[in-house]
Amino acid sequence: MAMHRGKTTVAGQAPGTEEPPDTGVRTPPEAPDRHRLTALQGLAALSLDAMASVAYGPESIVLVLAAAGAYGLGFTLPVTLAIAALLAVLVASYRQVIAAFPDGGGSYAVAKKHLGRRTSLVAAASLILDYVLNVAVSVTAGVAALTSAFPELYGERVWICLGVLVLVTAVNLRGVVDSAKAFLVPTAVFVGSILAMVVVGLFRDGPVSTASAAGHASVLGEGATTVGALLLLKAFAAGCSALTGVEAVANAVPSFRAPAARRAQRTEVALGALLGVMLIGLSVLIGRFHLQPVEGVTVLAQLADASFGHNAAFYVVQFATVVLLALAANTSFGGLPVLMSLLARDNYLPHVFALKADRQVHRHGVVWLALVSAALLVFSSGDTNTLVPLFAIGVFVGFTICQVGMVRHWFGERPRGWQAKAVLNGFGALLTGVSAIVVTATKFAEGAWLIVLALPLIVLAFEKIHRAYAQIGERLELGRIPQPPQRSRSLVVVPVSGLSRLTCQALTAARSLGDEVLAVTVTHPTPEDRQAAEALRRDWELWQPGVELVEVSSDTRSLGRPVSAYVRELTQAHPDAQVTVLIPETEPAHLWQRMLQNQRGSVVAHAVRRDTDAVICRLRFRITSDAR
Repeated sequence: MAMHRGKTTVAGQAPGTEEPPDTGVRTPPEAPDRHRLTALQGLAALSLDAMASVAYGPESIVLVLAAAGAYGLGFTLPVTLAIAALLAVLVASYRQVIAAFPDGGGSYAVAKKHLGRRTSLVAAASLILDYVLNVAVSVTAGVAALTSAFPELYGERVWICLGVLVLVTAVNLRGVVDSAKAFLVPTAVFVGSILAMVVVGLFRDGPVSTASAAGHASVLGEGATTVGALLLLKAFAAGCSALTGVEAVANAVPSFRAPAARRAQRTEVALGALLGVMLIGLSVLIGRFHLQPVEGVTVLAQLADASFGHNAAFYVVQFATVVLLALAANTSFGGLPVLMSLLARDNYLPHVFALKADRQVHRHGVVWLALVSAALLVFSSGDTNTLVPLFAIGVFVGFTICQVGMVRHWFGERPRGWQAKAVLNGFGALLTGVSAIVVTATKFAEGAWLIVLALPLIVLAFEKIHRAYAQIGERLELGRIPQPPQRSRSLVVVPVSGLSRLTCQALTAARSLGDEVLAVTVTHPTPEDRQAAEALRRDWELWQPGVELVEVSSDTRSLGRPVSAYVRELTQAHPDAQVTVLIPETEPAHLWQRMLQNQRGSVVAHAVRRDTDAVICRLRFRITSDAR
């Protein structure tokens, strides 16, 4: 042992890095860290979108190339390898994004620092659109697979979609760690079944079974012997839908346990490796089995049939696909609330989205995402094909902005080996930019024009919110040292309608708050109301609380407006005084009993807040269940 400044250290250990003695007892993580993700949990919670995309990514390629007949399908593997190369570029890029921006935000954070405020808002808007559409597409795709197996449920698909959405939302409201644990098994089953299908298929000389495709019409084109560059480009752009979700890990870095950046990087690499292996493996099987796309049967179902046969293993693959597609929405629930919290912190969204619940959940972001997604599900009637043309455009815009921003980052920071990193990001920006243009152009008439229109509208909304916060900050003189506080004369107004223990407590509280207290009651011209007012006056004089009772006459039965008008007159008559309105209210012991209240306090508070600048104080008188 060696001594250093009175502290015991292990020989050879640097001073200041002493470690506590090993007692053999594992210290539990801190309470906030307990609700954060490990690398494995992050893979389950944030990779579902990307993992599930293997169910429709290869199929998108095949459907485009099928227009050129069997000869065109021969280009499935080369196109997939190009997509896998782009995937490797994106994983490497987002791994650097995680290290450079450990607070999360992905393309928004990169663009904000290196490309300017407006570009960062475009990136944020594109990510928001992609996340919302991902929820709707994932849920409808999963339910579509379910209704394909059970056609009698087709008429109830909208309600089933909403039910799945409610389930996923409820799990996420319990915390991101709980959602990760819930989705770990479905993710493992899906990935395991796909990898097993690829391995088994590679040892097959031909398809074991074609029962799933039997009786279905082929969509293969005829007579084509050449494949043009435009067709390959469209196939590449269509297959890039498999890359959606790659950015989710970089957006949600703060959700990981410390060291968050390192765990997020491991998750990103694992996601890229698994996704790349599955995409390439499925494309190899497509060529090996000479698969032809048919109507009503997915490519993945045909591959499972060819590799395993039409048996229990086939249904395991199908069931795992249904579950994972339905749960892939969890990627959005993990990434979008964090992004919205960053936007709220920068005054581009309401500050309520930056608040966290006890389980480290951005609850308002989760609920907002669920409500908007539910609206999309109802609008589309639970039909995946209505939503797919809108999908993936936003994520490619975000990819491109992020890559360009990282090029600027390397040119500004110039670390060791920065030239190679800049070239890598520049090449990625070129690929994703071309893909964004091609996808938008090919799907513009199918609904992509909505995304083109929505992006600038969302950016304008960001700007309007930001200006509103700037005006509020200017009015409040935020960032400046205010004048010393001064004491002013205080007038407290207490609305009353009768004598009770509540009235006594309200006047007691008011006299402790203000220099002068005024009790106000609203009277009406009807005979019964005049009698009630006279009775209150007599009782008040007998009680003698030492507080003046002011009667405010009103021709109508309204309550809030007469009180607010009196407060306004009082403020004008005493401009140097601070006027406070203390509103006494009862707090029932049970929630259902609140429906029995007349809500007068809320009516008065709303009117005073709307019409005056007076301070509003609401006194709660709790009524316990054992009160006599």
